[in-house]
Amino acid sequence: MESNKSMLEFHILPFFVNAGNNLFIFSTVFFFLIYLIGFLANLIIITVICLDLHLHTPMYLFLCNLSIIDICYTTIIIPKLLFILFSGNNTIFFVECFTQIYFFFLADITEITVIFIMAFDRYVAICHPLDYHSILNKKICILLIMVAWICGCLNSSFFTISILKLVFCSTFTIHQFFCDAKALINISCAGTEMFYIVLYVQFFLFGVFPVICNLISYLKIIKVILGIKSKDGKRKAFSTCSSHLIVMIIYYGSSSVVYLMPPSDHYDLLQQILTVFYTTVVPMLNPLIYSLRNKDVKNSLCKLTTH
Repeated sequence: MESNKSMLEFHILPFFVNAGNNLFIFSTVFFFLIYLIGFLANLIIITVICLDLHLHTPMYLFLCNLSIIDICYTTIIIPKLLFILFSGNNTIFFVECFTQIYFFFLADITEITVIFIMAFDRYVAICHPLDYHSILNKKICILLIMVAWICGCLNSSFFTISILKLVFCSTFTIHQFFCDAKALINISCAGTEMFYIVLYVQFFLFGVFPVICNLISYLKIIKVILGIKSKDGKRKAFSTCSSHLIVMIIYYGSSSVVYLMPPSDHYDLLQQILTVFYTTVVPMLNPLIYSLRNKDVKNSLCKLTTH
């Protein structure tokens, strides 16, 4: 089986496939709308930031990259899912599965890194406003973005290599709505050791460490905000930080539970529901939470639409 792994066929079985016809239609429409809204919203943010020179600042550079990642995130997953739903063909070859896993983890790790960089950006902006442009100058910002994408590529390679070590003996049905690494682990019968080593190392580097750093930075940020005398200044600072905290809690919380949950058939439905949150809902909400509430972005969008 190991020598013919490239010829393996998996069958993706989303949680709503065996449900009633009404729920099936609802789920199909739901994912289509999630993809459409997320794609268009993120595309608008990218366009506005690129065309408006006033938004060529570190914060909006990071937001632009986050929108690019979110488009990639949902495009990796949802179009294939919609094809499965409309065609009824839920078969996916190992090479296709392997490719989807690679680009999924690339987007995943890159998004985590960019969210961490954005937290650092907010910390510098609020706690060291006078040194903001010297600390986050153009070269440093470009370097940080390059580091985020390089981290995504390298760590995705480690994850996908660990998938090659898996051995499948009996079932080839993936109880997930895309070819997810954790779902493959659940149906493998051997070779999971390397995956869990990589997983726990990555969880510490891109999970525990960023969260601790973010919490420490936000404690300092809150301390500075409480010292601001202007009510409008406090409101603006809290609004910016609360947006990032909401996304961070949803993203880190749901993804951590999914990947740290022990393999079991009893958790299949819960894993899929949580996976929906951080792979489809969060990428759709990011532009709404971060940018479309922002006065600068809304003003720039109005200028572009009126010309």
